[in-house]
Amino acid sequence: MIFVIDDDKIMAECVKRASKSDAKIFSDAIEAMSAISDGELPDLIFLDVLLNGPDGFTFLNELVSYDDTRKIPVVIVSALDFNGKGLDSYGVVGVLNKDTMKPEEIREYVEKYAE
Repeated sequence: MIFVIDDDKIMAECVKRASKSDAKIFSDAIEAMSAISDGELPDLIFLDVLLNGPDGFTFLNELVSYDDTRKIPVVIVSALDFNGKGLDSYGVVGVLNKDTMKPEEIREYVEKYAE
């Protein structure tokens, strides 16, 4: 199962379609954490960091604070530049730039972590 967390509905749908999976879309971190609390543990999360409400880093901090969720791989999908930032302690396995990413890049992460 794949989670796409992005408050931009069009971008979230594009990531879902590019993943070629039945991904679940969440418009904010609270919805996604609620699903995880209810026992839905995704194999992979595509996460925007600039969200309405709690931001993506708040979500990441929450995710890594529990044994059963800290190892879920996360791909940041953002227009912000994260090159060289130490995000691996948050379970971040990659960063995709919203302005330049290609569908095949999304699919590569899906193939590596969710299939």
